[in-house]
Amino acid sequence: MWDLGDAYERYVGRWSRLVAVEFLRWLDVPPGRTWLDVGCGTGVLTEAVLAHTRPAAVTGVDPSEGFLDRARDRVPDAGFAVGDATDLGERTADVVVSGLVLTFVPDAAQAVGEFARVAPCVGSYVWDYASGMRMMRLFWDAAKDVDPAAAAHDEGLRFSDVSGAEPLRALWTGAGLHDVEVTGIVVPTVFRDFDDFWDPFLGGTGAAPAYAAKLPPEQRDAIRELLRSRLPARGPIELTAKAWAVRGSRGGTAPRAGSRPRRA
Repeated sequence: MWDLGDAYERYVGRWSRLVAVEFLRWLDVPPGRTWLDVGCGTGVLTEAVLAHTRPAAVTGVDPSEGFLDRARDRVPDAGFAVGDATDLGERTADVVVSGLVLTFVPDAAQAVGEFARVAPCVGSYVWDYASGMRMMRLFWDAAKDVDPAAAAHDEGLRFSDVSGAEPLRALWTGAGLHDVEVTGIVVPTVFRDFDDFWDPFLGGTGAAPAYAAKLPPEQRDAIRELLRSRLPARGPIELTAKAWAVRGSRGGTAPRAGSRPRRA
């Protein structure tokens, strides 16, 4: 379900781009550093690193060739390679970052340990699936009302051990990182109309679209109509998305402390 880069862009890529900029402002790394973007996907965070941090170099790694193809097209000045978050091999960097990745890694603790092994400064962010990522929360609440079995797919339940402030803090300290800080980043998600909200859930890429793709048409239609009844009848539909961000350092070499991110 992670091979369709364009579908991912329509689903959450357009919103993760806003989070990436706020995250980098908070991380506040000096210019001239080398960066490794683990689980780079379509290159959203990689592109933001190039645009906002004046890096010496930035490389993105991801297991999906489909996502990497999209990333190479959109960020030609970065390097990209197939890679696994839990085994980064001989790669090294000054800074390792990962955006919206850890919830989908089978062993998040092993991945963060790899991040800490290859770079002295490590930062990441994940969606607040439990309540803060409103478009997904609305979808799953409606899906469970139509199909109680949807609870087994609900990211708010599945990823509670990663997508929160304290779980992230525990992962960073457990990897031996110091000066660990966690903050919330909130960005607007504004949809032109109901179709702009609903159609990305039909793209098959991401947990909710993958679940929707497997439903009988009548159940999928029932979820759509229930959502329609719960959202404004006329656009724009103004929601918000919240991500939890974490940063830490190995051996006291943290990035400069920045202020809390601006609320967009």
